[in-house]
Amino acid sequence: MLPGGGQEHGETLHETLKRECIEEIGEEIEIGDMIFIREYIGKNHEHAAFDFQVHQMEFMFLCRLKERNEHIKNGILPDVGQIGVEWLSVAELLQYRLYPQTIRKYLIGYFDGKKLPTYLGDIN
Repeated sequence: MLPGGGQEHGETLHETLKRECIEEIGEEIEIGDMIFIREYIGKNHEHAAFDFQVHQMEFMFLCRLKERNEHIKNGILPDVGQIGVEWLSVAELLQYRLYPQTIRKYLIGYFDGKKLPTYLGDIN
C-alpha cells in the first residue's frame, strides 16, 4: 500500500500526508501535484464482508523525500500489519501486489506520459 491514512479533524490534506509519512516511513516529504482521486465503496469489492459500511475518498499526490535516503524503514507509528517499507520500480509495478491493484496501471500510464483522468472512481 502507498503511505497515507485518515485525516484528523482540522488537518489539511497536506498536513495529513506529511504526518502519515512520518508515522509510516519515518521521513519528511515534499508534496507535489495531486494526480489521482480514488473512491472506495467497500460493499462493491472483495472485502465486502467486513468493509460493507466503508465509503472513503483517497487523494494521491506526487511526493519526494526531503532528504535522499536509500534505507527507509518503518516510521514511528506504522500501520497495523505493516512489516516494512520498500521502493518499487514503476516499470515493474505489475509484478507486485500493490493496493489498490488497479492503481498500478494508472501509475505506469502516468509516468509513461499518458493523459489520464484524475478521478478514477470506485476502483480496487
